[in-house]
Amino acid sequence: MTTPFSVTLPSGETWTPTFVTELDDEKCIGCGRCFKVCGRGVLELVGLTEDGERISVNPDDDDDDEEYEKKVMTIAHQELCIGCMACASICPKKCYSHAKTMV
Repeated sequence: MTTPFSVTLPSGETWTPTFVTELDDEKCIGCGRCFKVCGRGVLELVGLTEDGERISVNPDDDDDDEEYEKKVMTIAHQELCIGCMACASICPKKCYSHAKTMV
């Protein structure tokens, strides 16, 4: 677990990063907006089967594969998150949860 910290910006304003902790795949529509805005490689698009199993998918493949019910985003590399919250800011379904400490 990380210790919460804040940064003083050149403007004098204080900013506290909040790190991604969860992604609600029930709400996620697999649109990929968060994936595109995250420059850190934190997220990965996966297929979700009827049984809730996550399987790899090709994000450039528009064909619906019968192996999975829908595509959803997942947190693949939480340790790379810098706490900018860009993913949550762009998410149309508000799927993300963040915290001031990374678990």
